[in-house]
This record gives sequence, structure tokens and C-alpha cells, in this order.
Amino acid sequence: MGRAPLPPGSSLPAGAGIPPMPGAATRGLPSQIQPKKEAPEQRTLVVGRGISVQGTVQDAERLVVEGTVESSMITAKELVVMPGGLFRGGVEVENAEIAGTVDGALTARGSLTVRGSGRLLGKAACHRLKVEDGGQITGQLEMLSEGSAAAKTADSAAEPVKAIEG
Repeated sequence: MGRAPLPPGSSLPAGAGIPPMPGAATRGLPSQIQPKKEAPEQRTLVVGRGISVQGTVQDAERLVVEGTVESSMITAKELVVMPGGLFRGGVEVENAEIAGTVDGALTARGSLTVRGSGRLLGKAACHRLKVEDGGQITGQLEMLSEGSAAAKTADSAAEPVKAIEG
């Protein structure tokens, strides 16, 4: 089939040129399967392609959307919307990566990355923003500052009316 038979007089044992059957135990496999120790394990919810989820999601640290998710508000550490994925509703995360579509309200306290195939519709707030060539943002975008006190100071400095000291 895929490999030529062994030449006559070969020192290799019979069957050595045949690839192992899928699922057969091979030497060294368990060490390859074990998760890396460097990255802490996260509670991840993956909504696969062709799957639609409506409602609330609790205790998920990482949400990966390949299908469709509709929710009024989700809080997680990380949101990843894959190409073809759709998130509709509200979400508050540390970091977000959008390669599909987000339609609603998104708050990323850390970074927000909109990939070339990504679309962000609605209202978004983030601390750091990266938009790749082809990425689209339609709606309202607010840049968050380091702390809420700094944000209030910046907002009041932009206002023409000053507080009365007393």
C-alpha cells in the first residue's frame, strides 16, 4: 500500500515495515499525552461548530465559541470566538480574541484582539486593542484606563466644569 516491502535478506524482523494500528499502544506515548506543567489548568467550555447554546454559563474560565452562544451576561477569564463562531449577548473577560462574530456588549479588562476574519458589533470596552487587517469594529468602543480612579480623573479633567473646593 503506502510502503514498499522489505528487500530479501533484510535484518529487520517480519512486520517491521508495517505501520502500527491506530489505537495500539506505542512506547513513549503516555509522556506525549500528559499536559504541560507550565500552564495552569483552566476550566474550559468549548461550544463546537454546529452547536447552539442559550442561557447562562457559570464557572468557566475560558470560553471557546466555534458554534453559537447567546447569553445575557457571562463572566470568564478568556473568550475566544473562532472563525464561523457567533457570540451574541454580554460578556466580561480578562482577554478576548475574536476571529468570528461578537454581537452585543464586550468588556475586556486586559487585551482585545480582533483577527482579520473577526467582527465586533455593538459596544466594547478594553484596556489594550489590536485589530488585524480585515478585522471590523462597528459600534461604540471605549478604552479603559489602568484604574477606576484614574478613569474618573481623566473624565473630570476633560469636563469644562470644575468641582468647588470648600
